[in-house]
Amino acid sequence: MGLNEKPLSTLHEKASYELGDFEVPTGREEAWRFTPLSRLKGLHNGKAEAVGHVRVDVDAAPEVTVETVGRDDVRVGKAFMPTDRVSAQAWNSFEKATVITVPREAVTSKPTVLTLTGSGDGAAYGHLVVKVEPLAEAVVVLDHKGSAVYADNIEFVVGDGASLRVVSLQDWDDDAVHVSHHHAQLAKDATFRSFVVTLGGDLVRLSPNVTYTAPGGDADMSGVYFVDAGQHLEHRLLVDHSQPNCKSNVDYRGALQGEEAHAVWIGDVIIRVEAEGTDTYELNRNLILTDGARADSVPNLEILTGEVAGAGHASASGRLDDEHIFYLQARGIPYDEARRLVIRGFLGQLVEKIEVGEIRERVLNALEAELAR
Repeated sequence: MGLNEKPLSTLHEKASYELGDFEVPTGREEAWRFTPLSRLKGLHNGKAEAVGHVRVDVDAAPEVTVETVGRDDVRVGKAFMPTDRVSAQAWNSFEKATVITVPREAVTSKPTVLTLTGSGDGAAYGHLVVKVEPLAEAVVVLDHKGSAVYADNIEFVVGDGASLRVVSLQDWDDDAVHVSHHHAQLAKDATFRSFVVTLGGDLVRLSPNVTYTAPGGDADMSGVYFVDAGQHLEHRLLVDHSQPNCKSNVDYRGALQGEEAHAVWIGDVIIRVEAEGTDTYELNRNLILTDGARADSVPNLEILTGEVAGAGHASASGRLDDEHIFYLQARGIPYDEARRLVIRGFLGQLVEKIEVGEIRERVLNALEAELAR
């Protein structure tokens, strides 16, 4: 399947399953200008030898089915088309895909947890499909750990009136490289809740996107990241409103500390001509905790119809508010503890949205460890 004949928009103009339709990025392209290509270890230019391994272990809710399938399975590749070279490379390189199916009207009794553990040298490629059939409800956790050079595509297919909640935790070792594309496709009156936590890895670049196939879809995408010295953590979101009367809300927050700590957040929202009644808002905020850290935050909103219920975006990056620190110190709280309280409140307000208690506590403990450094 070749290049998509109809451009996605002025924000995303190319989509194809064919690797040859994408030129090797040089870093001068808008989509790659923030990413240090030399640290991708060949994922972007085909030089990454596929000899690595990422093991996928699934602790599934009893109501769901889990299958390992080949590339020819009809359920694989239906909810997305790659829009950059790494996504196309991952699509053309994976051998087996994991397919999780939540049957019609089922309400899962516990979260389905996928633990992805990297080991060994060389690159690895993966593919995951989560299919939630009409009127079903499920919670899925993706837990990434270990050492890897890994690129993958994930498809979340949410049926009519169905609900899917996803927590994706990037807790890689310090040397890991992870480039991942999350593709959520929402049917009529479907609900999708995504929470991304990115803490580990040398370079992590995640690209979550949402598309709608019928009216009434509702997407909420939240994320928290903590960037240490030398880390590059990048999140590039796309919400493509192509159906009337759909909603989306995006809220990502990050904290950065240490020399050459670098966070990148790109938030793209497209409201097409036919998407009347759209209600959307996106927000990104970053706390710069030390000198030498850098946050790039770019919200983009493309509106092609005048009939919207609401559309807005906001972005802010800055230091801790001295007045907040002073307020706490005036009540006898030492400076270091006052600083931690403010940061904890800033990030914790979002972390409390994580519905899986074990993961929520793990993230809070990890943030405490970061603040203690």
